[in-house]
Amino acid sequence: MVRAMELLHSLLVLLHLVGFAALFGGAFVQLKASPRVVNRAMLHGAYTQVVTGLLLVGIAEMGDGSVNHAKIAVKTLVLAAILVLVLINRKRDAVPNGAFWAIFGLTLANAAVAVFW
Repeated sequence: MVRAMELLHSLLVLLHLVGFAALFGGAFVQLKASPRVVNRAMLHGAYTQVVTGLLLVGIAEMGDGSVNHAKIAVKTLVLAAILVLVLINRKRDAVPNGAFWAIFGLTLANAAVAVFW
């Protein structure tokens, strides 16, 4: 059973990274686009990050329970802001510059929190 949980954890981490890659990569390709839009990669990447992040925290809580709740709270708030910005702007013909840079910067900041905290 322990091995299955380790495999599930590793799979969720992989999918979480794929979600980040889709979200950041989707935003990255919009850097030179005119007009900038929220593409499907950004939308699905944000959704993937939310779902896998919640599952990763749930699995950690079920295990030894050593979860840094402050870090998780910061990452959750940042990701919630990203998701709201993506959802608000996904149907627009052009994303306002401020909203685009907020999505881009918050995505990068969320990865920085994960790595450096």
